[in-house]
Amino acid sequence: MGREKRLSCHVTERTDSEKARDDFRADPGSFDLLISDMTMPHLTGADLTREVMKIRPDLPVILCTGFSEFIDEAKARELGIKALIMKPAQLDDLAHTVRKVLDGEA
Repeated sequence: MGREKRLSCHVTERTDSEKARDDFRADPGSFDLLISDMTMPHLTGADLTREVMKIRPDLPVILCTGFSEFIDEAKARELGIKALIMKPAQLDDLAHTVRKVLDGEA
């Protein structure tokens, strides 16, 4: 059973941030949440967030990162990111953060 089934959610997975942006642009209403890594091919997670926020400023975003001199909690909040998860993250931590963000508690 896939992780998305255990967490009762439908996941659209992309490993290329430009493809993720393009898919989001094609149907922005079909997404309830964006989870991105800070380091991705083409656009950083912060850049992807800026792009989707132009279209849907209400979209909750969770950004995952290891150590980064480019992003911290304050910068993440400025971008509209609801939660910053430091890697490595456990599935339970991610699930808890997703629930908090979707419930508007983050």
